[in-house]
Amino acid sequence: MNYKIIDKSTYYRKDIYRRFTEDCKCSVSMTARLDVTDFAEYSQKTDTKFYINFLYIFSKVLNSRDDYKMDYLYKTDELVCYDVINPTHYVFRDQTETCTPVYSEYCEDYEAFYKNVLNDIEKAKQSNEPAVFDESHPNWFDASYIPWVSYDSLHTELPDGYLYFPPIVHWGKYREENGRLMMPVTVRLNHAIADGYLVAKVFDLLGKEMEKFINNK
Repeated sequence: MNYKIIDKSTYYRKDIYRRFTEDCKCSVSMTARLDVTDFAEYSQKTDTKFYINFLYIFSKVLNSRDDYKMDYLYKTDELVCYDVINPTHYVFRDQTETCTPVYSEYCEDYEAFYKNVLNDIEKAKQSNEPAVFDESHPNWFDASYIPWVSYDSLHTELPDGYLYFPPIVHWGKYREENGRLMMPVTVRLNHAIADGYLVAKVFDLLGKEMEKFINNK
């Protein structure tokens, strides 16, 4: 885990950062529907898992800008930017109706990422250990798939005043709308390091990266 310390006096969002870490501590959460028709068809044609493919795209997008890799180290009151952030995703256990966290490292090489995530999921499924959240993973963002519903909105609540900067993302079941497959996606970021534009930019980048992914294969 490597990171650089951001000089808050020269940070390009310094005034916004001060306001939303001191005066009005809050976050920005946004839900939008993405057209995943071509991406789903590609996954089916290549006999690959849509879930892992989309997790790869999401991880790539969130690693594409420093704004999405920020963190606040409360012990030293430092604003930092990680070199890379990795997805914490989940395996659902039907017998207990609970989720087990799966820690997968991001790498830009798709084939390596796919193979590693597939192995991580299988290990989690075979483990009899209780679900434990590993606190030694600070540079990890939370990625949750909600396959039971094609929701219209979702909001993640955190304690007031808690400066949690890593992204929290969700996506749900896609459904057909006017002949296209539309999937709800939710992105939550702390307002101190992201505003509506930066959150909306995630959706724009997801669409572009999905298209690029399909065309480059």
